[in-house]
Amino acid sequence: MSAPQQSSARKRFWKQVDVVQEGGGYAVQLDGRGVRLPGRMPLCVPSRALAEALAAEWRAAGQTADGSFTPAELPLTGIAGSMLERIPGAREGVRASLLAYAGSDLLCYRDGANPALGDRQRMEWDPWLDWLARETGARLEVTQGVMPIPQPEQAVEALRAALAACSDAELAVLGVAAPALGSLVLGLALLREAASPAVLAACATLDERAQMAVWGEDPEVTDRMAAMQDEVEHAARFLVLFRQG
Repeated sequence: MSAPQQSSARKRFWKQVDVVQEGGGYAVQLDGRGVRLPGRMPLCVPSRALAEALAAEWRAAGQTADGSFTPAELPLTGIAGSMLERIPGAREGVRASLLAYAGSDLLCYRDGANPALGDRQRMEWDPWLDWLARETGARLEVTQGVMPIPQPEQAVEALRAALAACSDAELAVLGVAAPALGSLVLGLALLREAASPAVLAACATLDERAQMAVWGEDPEVTDRMAAMQDEVEHAARFLVLFRQG
């Protein structure tokens, strides 16, 4: 059974999901056949705890009237697929993509037109920039407005070194967390377990929360915020399970 492509719904056909030891890892099987990722690599991970969580996703997938399911029901499998298939052959490109967030990191761009919001941004975001400097040696510059600013080369090099030290699993987690949060800083904080996913998601949605405090809740915005927090929580859970072994 191949893991579903990101664009299409599939039909559940299996009854039994198992985790079996295979080589040096743990593979997920459907009715005795190993799950294969889109590139045909087996869904086999080195952590039994992670494999059991992957199996639980597949047990739950397609529990609908028509038996259909989508990749959204398999978030941990998606991260595992990146770790196993996409990243090993493209580490430099993955690291470069993540490093690009240093030039557009949410925490570096402040609202100069709204002093009250600017003060809240400083209070909630500056501690994370200080944390990054302590953890990695990267001191990022801050500006007002949305016009991109170049970051100091020393800071960029420090972040490059931090990313170079990441495992494939950690890069896969960052590949979800940094885009979701709009911040490599907060993504690294998740990776190093400096705060909970809920705290980091709240930090990343400061602007939205401030707007809704003035104008009232917007269902589209709250749905988007909830979806983002789910992504971050899935990434954090994947990392915890992977590290459990």
